Formats: sequence, C-alpha cells, structure tokens
Amino acid sequence: MNNRWDFREHVSLGTFVIKWLAIGLPSGAVVGSAVALFLWSLDRVTEIQWQYPWLLYLLPLAGMASGYMYHRCGQMAEAGNNLIMEQIHEPGGGVPARMAPLVLLGTLITHLFGGSAGREGTAVQMGGSIVATFGRWLKLDDSDTRILLTSGIAAGFGAVFGTPLTGAIFAIEVLAIGRMSYQALIPCLIASIIGDQVTTAWGVGHTQYLVTWVDGSSQTAVGTTLDWKLTGKVAIAAACFGLASVLFAQLTHGVVRVFQRTIMIPWIRPAIGGVLIILLTLATGQRDYLGLGVNANPQTPEAVTIQSCFLIGGAAMLSWWWKLLFTAVTVGSGFKGGEVTPLFFIGAALGNMLGGLLDAPVDLMAALGFVAVFAGATNTPLACTVMAIELFAHGNGSLLSSGFVVYAAIACFLSWFLSGNSSIYRAQKIGLA
Repeated sequence: MNNRWDFREHVSLGTFVIKWLAIGLPSGAVVGSAVALFLWSLDRVTEIQWQYPWLLYLLPLAGMASGYMYHRCGQMAEAGNNLIMEQIHEPGGGVPARMAPLVLLGTLITHLFGGSAGREGTAVQMGGSIVATFGRWLKLDDSDTRILLTSGIAAGFGAVFGTPLTGAIFAIEVLAIGRMSYQALIPCLIASIIGDQVTTAWGVGHTQYLVTWVDGSSQTAVGTTLDWKLTGKVAIAAACFGLASVLFAQLTHGVVRVFQRTIMIPWIRPAIGGVLIILLTLATGQRDYLGLGVNANPQTPEAVTIQSCFLIGGAAMLSWWWKLLFTAVTVGSGFKGGEVTPLFFIGAALGNMLGGLLDAPVDLMAALGFVAVFAGATNTPLACTVMAIELFAHGNGSLLSSGFVVYAAIACFLSWFLSGNSSIYRAQKIGLA
C-alpha cells in the first residue's frame, strides 16, 4: 500500500465529485419532481378510494387493464426493480424510458381500486428509468451507467420516504448480500439529497411517526448503559421480525409461481388476484388491509394503520398476518406498487403485538418492527438502522441520547441474519463470503 501523498490522485478524486455533481444535480431534481408528482397523485387516488369504497369491486377489471397495458407496452419494464438491479450487475439492454410512466399509472390504478401495495417500487423504478435516459443522452460507458442507475435507486428511495441518508446506503447495500461497493456512494448521496430536497420543495410532506418511549438506560461519561432486560426482549422480537420477513418473501414468490404456472394469459393474473382481494376483504370484514395503510380513512378513524400500531391497542393480534397476505396476493398476482410500505405495516403491527406479549413499550417495538422486517426482507440492515434514526430519532434528542439506536441496530441486524438469504428481490446477488 502506497501511503505517500499524490497530488494527481486528489485531482482525479475532485474531478470525480465535480462530474457527479454535474450529473446528479439535474437527474436528482427530475427524479425528485417525479416522486413529488407520484406522492401527490397517490394521496388523491387514496382519497377517492376512501370516498367511493365500491371501487374495490372493480379491482379485477382494473387489474386486467393494468396487466394488459404492461403486456402490450411493458416488455422489459415488466421486471421492475429487478431489471434495474440486473442492469447494474451486467449492463445490457438498458432500462427503458417507458418504465417511469407505466409504473406510475399502474401503481395509481392499484391504489385507486384498493389493492394492497406500497410506493417504494414505483419511486425506485421511476428513478432508474429517468437516470437511464440521462445516461443514454450522455453516452456513458458501462461503469458510469452502473453508478448512475445506483444513484437513481438512491434518489427515488430517499425522495419517497424523506430519508436521504438511508436512500444512499440502501442503493449500494441492496445490490449484493454482504457486499457493498463504495464507488457509487458519493453519487448516490448527491442524488438522494437532491431528490429529497426537491420533493420537499414541491410542498410534498412525509408522514411523521411519534415514539414517546423513554428508556431505562443511564447516561455516563463513558456511554449509555442499556436496560439488559429490554435488550433481551428486543432480541426475541428481532427473531420474530426476521421470520416474518422470510414468510412475506416466500409467500409473495410462491404466489407469483402459482399464478404463472396455472394462468397462461398474463393480464388475467391480476384480475384473479383482484377477485381474491375482494374475497379476503369480505372474509375478514375489514378494509384496514387495503391500500397503503399509512393513514386511516377519516370515516373509519379506528382502522388499523401504521400510525395506529404505535399506540396500545392500535392493532389486532393478527393484523400483521392479514396485511402480509393481502400484499402477497396483490403484488404476487401482478399489480404494480412496492412492497416496502406494506413491510412497514407488517413490522409495526407485529411489533405492537409483541410489545403486549413481552411486556415491552409498544411504540418502541412498533418502531423496531417497522425497520427490522424491512431489513430482513431486503437484506439491508445498515440502511434500515439509519432509517430508524432518520424517521424516529431525527429531532428527538431523548431518543438519540438513549439506547434507541442500539436497539434498532440489534433488531435490524439480527432480523437480517436470521432471515438468511431470503429476499423480495430475485436479482439481489449473494456477495457474502
């Protein structure tokens, strides 16, 4: 290793930063604007769905229309997030520009008619599609294309959740289990920060989650002394979070396989999925597990939502399971949208249940489940630990100075470890030695 100072090396590094500032600023701004449009549109279609609940019974027809649209126009775009990851691993056919409008329209259709899906997949695909178009205009080589596509993931993810640091880390951590390439970190950070700031500048806000728990740890000059009884409970919960993430990933992949093997016409699959969602809704007698699940319909404020899971009694014993099943059927049958926000719901609801069973703070366990189930399902424990800080501890000095960050790390890393190599992304490589 050469430890001598090299002026040319610093010139090269400075040039790299300037180059990616020049690329990341405009591309991040466009992605941020697209995400702002998406989030605004998502709010509007959700309000319409609340206002006209009978739209649920049109979900099979909506699924057929969405499926036919992708069958006729989608081509490679049908692969979604996996296509972007594949093009980062081995650049080839590229990410088509039509992916962005197709996934935007497809996701809005899903939510308008009551499908249970998220928004991360849409934002990431829009980000990847937009920056890929930039890359073709700039005639970038394969190496720079990989970095640009990774930064597109970061911009979309950071903008849609209001977590720019998490977006940058997630983009490089999600590509391969146990292996991170830091070459793209600065471009990802630039794109994610710009995407998030532009989304906010458009007046689009993000949901705030309140964790009022005050821990029993003590502050000393050396550091934080943890509540070891609570630490043990967090470890037990983390194992449950990891198993829930495996169950979600395997059930979703299983639904995909069953539909592909038994229904030969692709655009009929989401129609059948829509029928199943209607039957599940009638069987449970609840609409709590439709849609995004972040906020409650004003007409049914007692509904189970992600936010209600932070309150004692805010979720039923099996709320996490029902959201898992509704989402696996929706996404697995071919409806568009992400899996991450439903994973937040599943984790928060499971944490709510475990908080009661383990006699632990419900809001703390909901927050840990929120990020830990996501960590296990995507194999991104570091990004999810940072997300816990950005979402729950940002601006909350009592949480930052407590053992919360340590508990979040325990929950995320143990959930990831116990979930094995299971993942919601089939294109994710195994890079662990």
